[in-house]
Amino acid sequence: FAENIVGAGTVEAAGGALGLRLDAHPWRIVVEQGADDDLTHAGWDLGSSAALDDYVAALRSRGATVREEPAALAQARCVERLFSAADPNGVTHEFFCGRTGLTNDGGALSPILRGDGFVTGDLGIGHILPVSRDYAEGVAWYQDVLGLRYSDRIRQEMAPGIFADATFFHSATGRHHSLATGSFPSPKRLNHLMLEYRDMTDVGLACDRAKKAGIPIVLELGHHPNDQMFSFYMRTPSGFGLELGHGGVVIEDGNWEPQLYDVMSDWGHTRNMNM
Repeated sequence: FAENIVGAGTVEAAGGALGLRLDAHPWRIVVEQGADDDLTHAGWDLGSSAALDDYVAALRSRGATVREEPAALAQARCVERLFSAADPNGVTHEFFCGRTGLTNDGGALSPILRGDGFVTGDLGIGHILPVSRDYAEGVAWYQDVLGLRYSDRIRQEMAPGIFADATFFHSATGRHHSLATGSFPSPKRLNHLMLEYRDMTDVGLACDRAKKAGIPIVLELGHHPNDQMFSFYMRTPSGFGLELGHGGVVIEDGNWEPQLYDVMSDWGHTRNMNM
């Protein structure tokens, strides 16, 4: 799935786990054997040891229970220092500095890609949308405790009196959202993960590959009004969604005006099944 549909590189990570490569990092996603079959951890790079210390102190001042992880786990994560805190939705957030094991091979990506790979760098891998057990609590934790910045919100009436509602947050580096959350029925903790291609053609080619391989398409090709992402969604082997897209907005905080949208997609994204 990672190599032949998505186009990622793969490598064996610590403990025999599967590392998915998107760029020069030793891996950007690690897949471990476990009972969850779901998102369990999300990592945040603070850049420097001093920034990490300041951030951990701020988390604690905002009421988060933060622990410093042992050196063995930091080594397995390919970082120099590692702290963690759990959110209200069952995801452990890890905060680190000093990424190790960087390479110059561009991620050894799959040759099926047409373009120059994935949009990562300081913007990170893309975004995640964990489902909040309590929507207000989840939004408050991600904004007021984790310290993410409010981007915007979409509240769409799907049927009379029934709304789909999601709130979007960005980090200091500005990808329109690195994390979003909503509250709706979901068999998984993670509604979806998004990866962004540098070349729009790779979105269409990936959609064709997925259909040819019989992979369930959740949302057909379409476009979001808030982050301007052209994308489609498919179901991963673990059951949550994977959005593959191109053209996402990067926010400059001084010039950004958050909006409330009333549609999740301004065209396309025809739904075939629920995530």
